[in-house]
Amino acid sequence: MTPEPALEPSPEPPPLPAALLRIWPVIGAGAAGFCLATIAAFAVPALQAWRPVSLAGLGVGVLGTTIFLVQRSAARRGTRGAQSGLENE
Repeated sequence: MTPEPALEPSPEPPPLPAALLRIWPVIGAGAAGFCLATIAAFAVPALQAWRPVSLAGLGVGVLGTTIFLVQRSAARRGTRGAQSGLENE
């Protein structure tokens, strides 16, 4: 019987660049995109079909941002069930 080769630990992935860890540019870009789509949907009659999707996108964005802010606040307070690593400050 041949001995099994020792498994090498998998290498750690390199850390992400700081620009990819900042959340506010992502939130701002998404909000700006859906705001522009909503304005276009209500200003251009041919884009009337976009109205529900653009409003839903704005609503989901507000909900997601609210959840993020609540979780970040809980993590900063040290609440037991809070997520960690929400912001790299």
